[in-house]
Amino acid sequence: MSAIYKNIKPKTRLIVTVLLLLACFISLASQTMMLTALPVIQKAMHVSLNAAQWLTAGYTLLIGVITPLSSNLYEKFRNRTVFLGIITTFVLGTLLGCLAQNFLTLLLARLVQALAGGLLMSFQMTTMVSIYPPQKRGTILGLSGLVVAFGPAIGPTLSGFIMTTLGWRYLFYLVLPLMLAILILGYIFFPNFKEPQDIKIDYLSVFISLLGSSLALGSLTVFQNNLAVATTMLIGGLVILYLFVRRQLKLEQPMLKVTIFKVRSFRLMTFVGMLAFVALLGTEAMIPIYTQNVWGVSSMVSGLILLPGALCNALAAAIVGPLYDKHGPKYLIISGAILMLIASIPLVTISKDTSIWVLTIFYSFRMIGNAMVFSPAMSEAFKALQLREISHATALNNTLRQTSGAVANTVVVVLAGIPASFTVGTRLSMWVIVLAVVLMLGIFLQYLRKPA
Repeated sequence: MSAIYKNIKPKTRLIVTVLLLLACFISLASQTMMLTALPVIQKAMHVSLNAAQWLTAGYTLLIGVITPLSSNLYEKFRNRTVFLGIITTFVLGTLLGCLAQNFLTLLLARLVQALAGGLLMSFQMTTMVSIYPPQKRGTILGLSGLVVAFGPAIGPTLSGFIMTTLGWRYLFYLVLPLMLAILILGYIFFPNFKEPQDIKIDYLSVFISLLGSSLALGSLTVFQNNLAVATTMLIGGLVILYLFVRRQLKLEQPMLKVTIFKVRSFRLMTFVGMLAFVALLGTEAMIPIYTQNVWGVSSMVSGLILLPGALCNALAAAIVGPLYDKHGPKYLIISGAILMLIASIPLVTISKDTSIWVLTIFYSFRMIGNAMVFSPAMSEAFKALQLREISHATALNNTLRQTSGAVANTVVVVLAGIPASFTVGTRLSMWVIVLAVVLMLGIFLQYLRKPA
């Protein structure tokens, strides 16, 4: 694996990079497209908001559950086989969404998409790090970070336009031909540049991981309706995950090399990236719901509110990558976190009288701050790792990030619905996001005391 980048041609490297980034962008945009659509689907399918939010929370949750498997798949099978299998699965999930006639079928379609999306993200990061020389690792991870941040950021905006002009089913109709095109191009052009390794998949670890993650994360959506059941699920899930970690430490070929967390830079900067993702998804979940349900605006308008922020995020991410390579993460992440806190003021004070322009402008600044944190945090997390550890590191990083996103998505929606006033509930949810940003900054300052 260490010699892959030495043997791969520049043209092949470009083809792989373009196909992977396009596939990841579509997958990640699809992840958040449902945010703007939730109020409409809630009414169309005659379900509660808590049930409807499973279309987004369940998607993110399953990504977190399935991602740990990605390291074993990358090592055991040819990279071409894995890529085509992932894209085929996503196409099947999207096709099911096109045909869905009830909420359960629609939810199943989203979960099949998530199954592919979780594997794709780790596969993309591991592959790109493998095919580029080490001195370009920061730039490549920065490019990956741009897609990881911009895809979810632009999703609600694209959804707003689609919902207003075409209807919610086109969230699947339009994605299907794009992913089919990537599948066809991948079949024609995606090369095999890595031979499979003779590793043994520990299926008991797979089962324990899936069971523990499902119980722990699934409990979050049950708390509001049945505290006893939710608490039992959470405790049971955490105990099972503890047993999973213990088992990984004993295996010669673990499903996940959790010992990577002993690397201080990976541990702390992964947490920083997690909390930045919490701030991103938590805010994106609430703004469309609040503006449509309380302000009474259309899906398109709620999408337009998020559009400038998505564009600012992409532009900032493109600039941040080279700045990180030259100056490191210190001033970027500190400045970004402070900007996120200042730009949160309209969110924690939001009301019917809040100007759309004020919300749009401050949200845009918040997204700039998020880009200043997210990409440098991801690059910094991987800088001290050996190349042979990358597949496990990307699986761990993506698992924790997506899990935290699922938690954020669920918590903000549930919290917003607890008070009698949805405005008060939304403010409460946004204060939780602010606390996450404060914690993120505190962890990074702790990291700076001994960076490497």
